[in-house]
Amino acid sequence: MLSCHNLLQNFTGAVPEHYCKLPSTSDLNNQSQRHIMKHFTSLDQEHKPWRCVQHQKASDLLLNSTDKLFEGKNLKYCKEGWTYDRRIFSSTIVTEWNLVCNQRPWRQVARSIYMTGVLLGALVFGSLADKLGRMEILTWSYLQMGIAGSCAAFLPTYDGYCTFRFLCGVASSAISVNSISLILEWMPKRGRTLAGNFFGFSYSLGQIGLAAMAYVIRDWRWLQFAVSAPFLLFFIYSWWLPESARWLILRGETNKALKNLRKAAHINEKWREGEKLTTEMLCSEMQKDIFIIRSSHSVFDLVRTPAMRRMSLCLVLVWFSSNFAYYGLSMDLQNFGLSVFLTQALFGGVEMTAKLMVMLVMTFVGRRVMQFVSLCLAGVMVLSYGFTPHNMQMLCTVLAVTGKAFLASAITCMYLYTGELYPTEIRQTGMGLSAMNARLGSAVASVLHLAGDFSETILPLLFGITPI
Repeated sequence: MLSCHNLLQNFTGAVPEHYCKLPSTSDLNNQSQRHIMKHFTSLDQEHKPWRCVQHQKASDLLLNSTDKLFEGKNLKYCKEGWTYDRRIFSSTIVTEWNLVCNQRPWRQVARSIYMTGVLLGALVFGSLADKLGRMEILTWSYLQMGIAGSCAAFLPTYDGYCTFRFLCGVASSAISVNSISLILEWMPKRGRTLAGNFFGFSYSLGQIGLAAMAYVIRDWRWLQFAVSAPFLLFFIYSWWLPESARWLILRGETNKALKNLRKAAHINEKWREGEKLTTEMLCSEMQKDIFIIRSSHSVFDLVRTPAMRRMSLCLVLVWFSSNFAYYGLSMDLQNFGLSVFLTQALFGGVEMTAKLMVMLVMTFVGRRVMQFVSLCLAGVMVLSYGFTPHNMQMLCTVLAVTGKAFLASAITCMYLYTGELYPTEIRQTGMGLSAMNARLGSAVASVLHLAGDFSETILPLLFGITPI
């Protein structure tokens, strides 16, 4: 469901075909009205529909020849609004608040505001979870996502919509960070890689689910509500989820940790092992972790020695570039030529296959080779997509989908690779810094999409060069 929110605006912010509303033609006969309609829906010299200008007077269309209409005389900005093609989407935020022509950048601003919330959530809720607990933050984030997302669906103003989407972004990051922490801290070491990969698979599966929901629900308000309301149910069931036993022990609440571990033993039909556990045993097992937590470490430990500086810089670049290019492609579905629903489903399906393959290949070729190959091939595919003529729509889509699959592989690899490279004492600090740069990459990508209105090649160029 997190991927549904992160990529939601591909559908709620879709830009349908549009042109200026016809001026009042009550004083003209039917033949004159048909003549006006013909010119308002015709193509200009660049073979594009007239979208942002109209004639000063409806009668001008009757007095001037077609050649003179293209000279740009007697034209002005759309006076009475726009008429939108509602065959694909009955309503989007673009049609709701007329985010077209000179208002078009505000569509990308809304996406950037959401991604800024995601970045802020990564900065704030990571440290709060260490102080207050994983489940406290996770439960609150479910509630915040459910309420803020539902409010964004029915607020009448653009400002209100952006405000509550920002809150959704903050909650999204908090849910992601704390879900991963709980998965890793409740799983045995031998199962963490598999569990982490299933977490990644679910994100790709969510993209397919989003395409299906958007295909059925064509009104942006109800689609926004459909992906937000389930979090209220998650909020309710989260009261029955146990807090991390590891965190409880480190906080000195060993009795609660013992209770949760015995509950886990009962579920796993390990009753005897559960009954043998004592608070003294738990404290003894966690002595090393307690010592590490009490030791003073900071972000400066990541750059204290030349070897650590080089490694930290490389990892920061990998996390930033992977997410920068990944979300840069994910926010551009309408330019791939195919239906946005089909493109989104293709992205999700191919990603799941790629993640499964990278999980197997890493075992044989190693992390570094896999990281290098996936980033390099992703960059080549994205660059190829950027320089492929737009009339070759099928080839463009294949290159974009393949490039995004390699980026998903790079992201899957870097989670495991980063955790193994950093020493235990500063692993969480290093992962936190890396995650912050990942969120920064996605936020920068959404801001740069504003430049897409001025150049069609600059964005694929940036998204391709950065991973390489």
